[in-house]
Amino acid sequence: MGINFDVGAIIDGYAQGYFLMSDENGSNLGWYSSNQRALIPLDRRFRYPKSLQRALNQEWFRVAIDQDFPAVVEGCSDRPSTWISPTLKKIYHDLHRAGYAHSFETWRGDELAGGILGIVINGAFIGESMFYRIPEGSKVAMVKLVEHLRRQQFVLFDAQMNNPHLQRFGAYIISDHAYQGLLKKALNQEPRHDFLELDF
Repeated sequence: MGINFDVGAIIDGYAQGYFLMSDENGSNLGWYSSNQRALIPLDRRFRYPKSLQRALNQEWFRVAIDQDFPAVVEGCSDRPSTWISPTLKKIYHDLHRAGYAHSFETWRGDELAGGILGIVINGAFIGESMFYRIPEGSKVAMVKLVEHLRRQQFVLFDAQMNNPHLQRFGAYIISDHAYQGLLKKALNQEPRHDFLELDF
């Protein structure tokens, strides 16, 4: 599947169940799909490490959306080996300006503690990457993001590929066929114009 860098074409690709990745050298950006997809549950199956309870109870972090989108993109790509190439960064910024890509952030004072980068299409949140600068920053962002998606009645939190870190939050695998059904249901929802409105 070739890449058309028009925002509409990019969103159409995600709406068909594809996702973008570069190789570890930051080149060969392409569309990918999988026979299995990882989801973060938005129901009672969601869980988080008990060690996180103190940070949540004592409100170590302030939560924000898009307060510093560029910094979250950079934070997600700032690692020895990354699939977020300069071209993909530009695509994220284009999607952000168009109202699709967002950063869900945690802050301690004026310092960005962590964040999750994702794409919102109607009732679907497609998680692209996450990072932290202060311990527990990205974990608290995950908990608060799930609470936010629940309140706004999102259908789908797509994590794309599973790993041990996401499994600590209850991430689970479904078939591509099941994923396509959930994605279709999510896309049939009305666009989430109020996604940026935090209510906690």
